[in-house]
Amino acid sequence: MKVAIAGASGFAGAELIKICTRHPLFELVAVFAESSAGLTVKESHAGLADVDLEMTSTEKLLSVVDDLAVEVVFLALPHGASQDYVPQLIERELIVVDLGADYRLKYPKDYRIWYGVDHRQPELLEMAVYGLVEFNRNQLKGSRFIAAPGCYVTAASLAIKPLIDEALVQSEPVIVDAASGVSGAGRTNKAQNMFMSVAENFSAYGLKTHRHTIEIEQNTNAKVLFTPHLAPMTRGILATCYLRPTDRIESLDPKDADELLASCYQRTFFDDPFVDVEDGAPTTRSTYGTNRAKVFATFDQRTNWVMAFGALDNLVKGAAGQAVQALNVALGVDESLGLSEIGVWP
Repeated sequence: MKVAIAGASGFAGAELIKICTRHPLFELVAVFAESSAGLTVKESHAGLADVDLEMTSTEKLLSVVDDLAVEVVFLALPHGASQDYVPQLIERELIVVDLGADYRLKYPKDYRIWYGVDHRQPELLEMAVYGLVEFNRNQLKGSRFIAAPGCYVTAASLAIKPLIDEALVQSEPVIVDAASGVSGAGRTNKAQNMFMSVAENFSAYGLKTHRHTIEIEQNTNAKVLFTPHLAPMTRGILATCYLRPTDRIESLDPKDADELLASCYQRTFFDDPFVDVEDGAPTTRSTYGTNRAKVFATFDQRTNWVMAFGALDNLVKGAAGQAVQALNVALGVDESLGLSEIGVWP
């Protein structure tokens, strides 16, 4: 199956290249980028020295996919840019997997509220299938247009949605504090992402306005106060979520409550190859370089809060790996094809 990647110069794009080159069903035939157009993949990404494909300007995407008879296009573009290409790719009956935010939300009004722009193709929002596999597997089967979830959203949703769905916790208030590695900010040069700004520092950003808030709420039907943080690490996300318990948890002693929380996760994810239910708070390092996510929850009787945790690699399970996992499901093949379950340690 011939595959092309647009946005190949970014970190998520690099991860897509890595996955697609080892996927047994994919033949990576074209890569597109603006800032690195004219460079080869190995010149743009030092860790991909065996990939000699030359990056082409994204403006040539449509003509190149026609010439090469491409069947699948991954879009890892800045917000708004996917809308320049998706309608034409769909007209060509190609499979489209968008890693950006352009088609994640169900309602056009939410793009105006959270992104500050009107969506140019509101009719396509209903066509896109949301790619959070663990909750959308049946809808993804046979899909030809997939909107991959956000990285913070995936970590938070995996941690809190099962507990809300089983009425173990209340849907409001829900507090999500999440920290991400610097790669989540992209490859663009920004003063706040430089070594001197990030090293030995830990900072909150996007207070009250971060765009992943509405996406978490859409997934969980919760009212969420979300605060993202930038952590001095390359990759990884840890979401720490605080939820009020329902009577089902409050009526139990803490040990029994924790067992009920764990059994909820185990029922939800028993057949999911990439979600591990942990015995304690997970670490980002345990997911480094893999498509795995780790979840854990515990009840604090003294303060009457449930704490739920989700950890993952923001570039793999939070982006490229999850996109390929969703495509595998859409194609009806083993969803773990091409995806690593073994991390990097130390």
